[in-house]
Amino acid sequence: MKNEIKHSSHSTYRCQYHIVFAPKYRRKVIYGQIRADIGQLLRKLCEQKGVEIIEANAMPDHIHMLVSVPPHISISQFMGYIKGKSTLMIFDRHANLKYKYGSRHFWCRGYYVDTVGRNEKVIKEYIKNQTEEDYMADQISFKEYMDPFTGSKNK
Repeated sequence: MKNEIKHSSHSTYRCQYHIVFAPKYRRKVIYGQIRADIGQLLRKLCEQKGVEIIEANAMPDHIHMLVSVPPHISISQFMGYIKGKSTLMIFDRHANLKYKYGSRHFWCRGYYVDTVGRNEKVIKEYIKNQTEEDYMADQISFKEYMDPFTGSKNK
């Protein structure tokens, strides 16, 4: 089962993290074939490190992941591995992106990480519903070119 306490030879653990990271300059490039490839690459890289992906979602300009990381891997080590290896693999598969991203950096330098604790269900729902929330936020931020009260054009 996915959410249970795990065991290694000398430890018992449940180390779950909510991770968010974005492409450089927050460009909206994660869609279509690139989105499918990034999903495949992240699953493959996590499998190689023994990290379990509990929930994940790729938005056009960022990635959300809920992962279970073994205690012998630090979260900064894991993020360096994921972002470094996936960048190389993305540029190998999609050579045209090399010209948009100078010096072969696909991901921005930082990332967000939070321990899950007992809020796992809430975080899973948040990741699942992130698409709708982003869409609603985009709708709110549209500039109105006409004043709805007077009917005159805004400047």
